[in-house]
Amino acid sequence: MKHGRIAAVAAGLFSASAFAQSSVTLYGVMDTGIEYVSHANAAGDHVIRMPGITGEVPSRWGMRGAEDLGGRLKATFVLESGFNPRGGDSGQGGRLFGRQAWVGLEGPWGALTFGRQYTMTYWAMADADILGPDIYGIGSLDAFVPNARSDNTVVYKGKFYGVTIGASWSFGRDSAGTGNSPGQGTCAGQVPGDANQCREWSAMLKYDGTYFGVATAYDEQRGGTNAAANFFDGTAPFPIKSSGDKDARLQANGYVNLAGVKIGGGWLGRRVESGGSGGDVRSNLFYVGAQYYVTPTFAVDGEAYRVIVQQQDARATMASLRASSSSSRMRVQPWRVCARLTSCRSGLRCTVMSRICGIARTLAIPLARAAAARHPRRAWGNSARSWASGIPSDLARRAERRDTSDTIDSTYRGG
Repeated sequence: MKHGRIAAVAAGLFSASAFAQSSVTLYGVMDTGIEYVSHANAAGDHVIRMPGITGEVPSRWGMRGAEDLGGRLKATFVLESGFNPRGGDSGQGGRLFGRQAWVGLEGPWGALTFGRQYTMTYWAMADADILGPDIYGIGSLDAFVPNARSDNTVVYKGKFYGVTIGASWSFGRDSAGTGNSPGQGTCAGQVPGDANQCREWSAMLKYDGTYFGVATAYDEQRGGTNAAANFFDGTAPFPIKSSGDKDARLQANGYVNLAGVKIGGGWLGRRVESGGSGGDVRSNLFYVGAQYYVTPTFAVDGEAYRVIVQQQDARATMASLRASSSSSRMRVQPWRVCARLTSCRSGLRCTVMSRICGIARTLAIPLARAAAARHPRRAWGNSARSWASGIPSDLARRAERRDTSDTIDSTYRGG
């Protein structure tokens, strides 16, 4: 795997008569490598290639900013663009800022944001899903999970004494018409006379303590003219054209930290209700994983998954194992193996995938406005400080692996 990280911080203007502060951060991650995949086709042949989308985390660059408005109120924004290092093309269907594009207000009461952003499905799973958006993670069995974003969305999130509550409402989850996740089709938004078409809403309740945390969330998508539902087993996506059709997910999960080992797991239930040819389909996805630092700079983690799609008589079991080593300025994954055993309609297939990994480097470059100060200070971000120490904290490692920028908890920001 090869990371490139660039962070540039523009220092705010200070004066004796005002406490207002503005900042803009430029950040990015490049992640790629070489993978070997056995049983890559029906004949059982193997393939050696560069991954098309991601390695440990999806590659991206972005800008985030904040301005102090006074009275404990801040204006915030994030513009984040995904891209594929293999070919240099944009991700998320060719969108310029397909990962995130939102603006909002943040205060003691939480944050209210507007634009293209994550739904509560993603946030609820952020800590319990050990591997996150990894190339061999949960997205192999439900592509929506690492792509749980929607257009035209209003989001509220607030954290109070360890309890986080959140909700999102989208007036039309795919206004660009390029699809939010593979096989899902497009769904631009409501039309006159049908306010429910392409609507999406989600809600979350989450608790994070010192040694453990739990979360639950519900996410519901309504159908539209070109909308579809797809599953992992290769069955062709079937249409959910009516605004009365639903594609809903309910989840419950948790994690615990015991003697240096983090263990996480959960359940994700899905129910598709369609008046078309697909009918009603239910699935259940279970996952459990663990992470352990053998030394302060060498970690081993892994996760196992089981999914059952009842109406299609399809089921799969997948397991991934990962090891990574980090130092002050580099990050190396010496080996990476995923063993996947699937059974779909009585067919059995075993696939072994491994990655040959490169070097990861972290670089933070402080910048300052000309009028800010004569001698700008070195400004290292939280992630850069953690890597420079050579001992990444659990929060820093989660932030490195996460596919996001959180307006509530600055220690959890990805990129």
